[in-house]
Amino acid sequence: MVDVVRFRDDAPASEPAVSLDSFSEQSNARSVMIEAGENVEDLLPLLDRVDLVEVDFPRFRDGRGFSTARILREAGYKGEIRATGDVLIDLVWFMRRCGFDSFAPNVPFDPADLEGVLNRYPHVYQHATDDAVPIWKLRHG
Repeated sequence: MVDVVRFRDDAPASEPAVSLDSFSEQSNARSVMIEAGENVEDLLPLLDRVDLVEVDFPRFRDGRGFSTARILREAGYKGEIRATGDVLIDLVWFMRRCGFDSFAPNVPFDPADLEGVLNRYPHVYQHATDDAVPIWKLRHG
């Protein structure tokens, strides 16, 4: 079982994430935790000093974190976005498409299951924050 899964080549952040409120008050903080329901757009002016954004999923059926990751990527954030909490392995492929590149689930993933999930769908049907080319574009140029 794996506790934290990263899809990045850089070194992981070395400090714990602080709350969004604390982050804006601490000029030396480099990691921030976004709780469900918090407005990630409040973080956008501070992205130049962020190494890691942890996005909490309090329950698997709370999908607000997907939007959080996409907003960050569309704003140009290149740092690590980690999904934490009640992260289901079945959703990892979709989370990767939204911009997540690391995962710290409450229940660790089995590496074989993770490999199966990530390779289940060879094609995508729409653009997302990843670099995958939609199947229609592959077919029609």
